[in-house]
Amino acid sequence: MSKSSRGLIFTLLLFASSISAEVVQNLHSAQVPVTDQSNSALASASQDALAEVLVKVSGSEEVLRHPQIAAALAEARGHVQQYAYARDERSGDGLYARFEFDDSYVNQLLTQARLPLWTANRPRVLVWMVAEIDDVRRFVSLAETPDIAAQMITAFERRGVPIQLPLFDLADATAIAVDDVWEQRGPIIQAASSRYDAENRLVGRAVAISSGQWTGDWSYLYGSHRLDRSSQAPGPVGFMRDGVALAAEEMASRYAVAPTGVANDRIRLVVNGVFAFSDYSSIVNWLESLELIEHANVELISGDRVEFGLDAVADAAQLASVIELNDRLQPLESMPDELVYQWRN
Repeated sequence: MSKSSRGLIFTLLLFASSISAEVVQNLHSAQVPVTDQSNSALASASQDALAEVLVKVSGSEEVLRHPQIAAALAEARGHVQQYAYARDERSGDGLYARFEFDDSYVNQLLTQARLPLWTANRPRVLVWMVAEIDDVRRFVSLAETPDIAAQMITAFERRGVPIQLPLFDLADATAIAVDDVWEQRGPIIQAASSRYDAENRLVGRAVAISSGQWTGDWSYLYGSHRLDRSSQAPGPVGFMRDGVALAAEEMASRYAVAPTGVANDRIRLVVNGVFAFSDYSSIVNWLESLELIEHANVELISGDRVEFGLDAVADAAQLASVIELNDRLQPLESMPDELVYQWRN
């Protein structure tokens, strides 16, 4: 069993109560269109699939410009673990191939190229979007615009970013209106988002014009920070991808880590408040599921205090940026090569 798969069940349990982050599955697989089932079409599609996987795992499309990655893409077919053909679920038309790649190979490829790795523990993004279609503005939701909402969800899945759509229930209807999102009224959007405990918010507005193009803009909000991007795309799929890219690239800049490629000096991790064996087991398995940690060695258990020696391909500061996504590990005062946390039951 692969390293990331080994800790998946424990990680899911660990984050079951987390609001800010969740575990993204299928980071090392991708579904891409194919023209037919010939060997040449399969080889070409495998390159597209590996490219998509590398973008998901790193968080950035820039990795595809790296010479080592370009060379690896040419050999993608040889690193496919398994693949299967499928038809479009909605229309039944269009042939697709779904590829799965070995996670160790993908992680090693990025590590050797000194490119960033973004662990599967990723923050959710709350999306408020309004689309103007046939001169009518509507929230993009599964109830009002199911096809467009499904395209948005797919765009997020292809970048490995967890999405959260508002409930659009009575509470939302009271707190925020279509025009509030269209006019990007920040205080109202922030207040309406508070019930979702969403640190990461993506706000979009688009006009579908008669030629089929979608034009508009996106705003990514995190804390007091805001990034804006205009978008013009041939249709809703391209427009959604631009919005997701804005959020994904910014989050990856904070949470993805460029490993050194070799293990650093052992990093000391101290966790207080570990009373039950189930908690201890969850912590160990979660740590070893992280791509940046090669081994989590238990060095001392004293009362409710557990001390680990971490063999990692990242330094203490880089690991801290990943560990902070675990809501059950509350940071305490740490030293340069020692991380100290309180376990929250």
